[in-house]
Amino acid sequence: MKVIFIKNLRGQGKVGEIKEVKDGYAQNFLIRNGYAQALTEKNLTKHQQMVRNQEKEDARLTDDAKKVKENLEKKTFIFKVKTGEGDRVFGSVSPKQIKDELEKNGFSIDKKQIELDHNLSSLGYHDVSIRLYKEVIAKIKVQLTK
Repeated sequence: MKVIFIKNLRGQGKVGEIKEVKDGYAQNFLIRNGYAQALTEKNLTKHQQMVRNQEKEDARLTDDAKKVKENLEKKTFIFKVKTGEGDRVFGSVSPKQIKDELEKNGFSIDKKQIELDHNLSSLGYHDVSIRLYKEVIAKIKVQLTK
């Protein structure tokens, strides 16, 4: 029996995927628990419409992310930090602090989107990557000053 998955099921299928499975498994587990629907003309049409809508939404979100990327990459974000002997920075600048600075400048970014291997703990310019959407990654300049 062919089914269309309407929920992700690890090891079996993802949303929108069409698979051939055994009849009993389809009826007694997948369909009964709401993971899949039987492949019929009506369900196939509904599935194709859902895929088209998802592609349109995906394209819109990608365009929005590219616009935000352009605006982000034009700016340099400056952090004043306390330094000690030999210009050593006390503490460091974390993703949360970067997120707060971005919000002050009008950008709504979640700290989980900020890709930072380590906290920034030296004076000067640093490149920081921000994953805005699937394939859209902005590289911003962060400057630490005294």
